[in-house]
Amino acid sequence: MGMTENHPIDTFIAPPCDGDIGILFQDEHFLLINKPSGLLSLSGKNPLNKDSVHYRLVQNFPDATLAHRLDFGTSGIMIVPLTKAVNAAFNRQFQARTITKTYTAVLHGILPNNSGTIELPIAKDPPNFPLQKICTETGKLAVSAYQVVARDSLQNTTRVIFTPLTGRTHQLRIHSREIGHSILGCDLYANQAICVMAQRLMLHATTLDFDHPITGARINAVCHCPF
Repeated sequence: MGMTENHPIDTFIAPPCDGDIGILFQDEHFLLINKPSGLLSLSGKNPLNKDSVHYRLVQNFPDATLAHRLDFGTSGIMIVPLTKAVNAAFNRQFQARTITKTYTAVLHGILPNNSGTIELPIAKDPPNFPLQKICTETGKLAVSAYQVVARDSLQNTTRVIFTPLTGRTHQLRIHSREIGHSILGCDLYANQAICVMAQRLMLHATTLDFDHPITGARINAVCHCPF
């Protein structure tokens, strides 16, 4: 039937995650959490990948849902709605792009410019699942702005703040690689030498600005970077 071609098999098995989920904010409508690196956002089809942000949270918050996800290796701030109505409200904000996010990343090499914008369309790459690819024909618009925070010539690294203006899968990881400065610890898009320069993916969701789904008040949430 060719089902494996249309539905690629994910052979990834997540190692046990000892990191805890930190609750940054809680009311009756939603949580703001700090996801540890090395934890799936949602449980996988493979029973060995049962542990996840969602699996852990529903133990204490049975109606918890995810408004968005972070990559397995990415740490940082996530919104967790506690009702269907609140989930729908956050989905509307994400679709309208009124939610703004920033990420802290450590890149390999020294970026020459203090700021810039990367605009390269991203498409799925089925033969190499779960990898994405840059493709001008089938790719969707993907835009990432960056601001350099610090350069370390001794370590040959640059710390940046990313502001993704779109939300494509692996966007910051693949955009970093395309400009020749992969994220340290990236097992998907960096070469082996850059991957082993860090014990984890050096990407952290640092800030999240959104409208409270009930009061409408603008919330500026911060989750301090652990590296």
